[in-house]
Amino acid sequence: MEETKERKIVVAVDESEESMEALSWSLDNLFPYGSNNTLILLYVKPPLPVYSSIDAAGFIVTGDPVAALKKYEHELVESVMARSRTVYQDFESDINIERRVGRGDAKEVICNAVQKLKADMLVIGTHDYGFFKRTLLGSVSEYCAKRVKCPVIIVKKKNPQNN
Repeated sequence: MEETKERKIVVAVDESEESMEALSWSLDNLFPYGSNNTLILLYVKPPLPVYSSIDAAGFIVTGDPVAALKKYEHELVESVMARSRTVYQDFESDINIERRVGRGDAKEVICNAVQKLKADMLVIGTHDYGFFKRTLLGSVSEYCAKRVKCPVIIVKKKNPQNN
């Protein structure tokens, strides 16, 4: 029997239902029983803002806002990975799962990670914004689809009215 090449499939995850939908879709459609694929969960933390020790009113800020932000970020990463775990826990024994965390502009970090990891595929959810919101905010999924060298699957959230 011919052995299939291992594929690295990156799934971008965040706090959104859309990213969990993309993860669930990936497991159902890209990881058949006994598959030789690696699932790489990629979470991107936003860049750290620059803080001053003096607030807008001119008072010196007590405490350490950077330490508080880092603690919050750590909790957020743990929360996203825990949510992801609830989606993939039934599959975990059958597939290799790696967890990666990046920092910066999500679209840039995702594109760079896909290239660095030599991923065979990127799966990403979409918020399915309308034209104006997409124009103002930009679409991470569209940006990545245009720039990465591997196939990109954009998973839309299921619409309960159409099921």
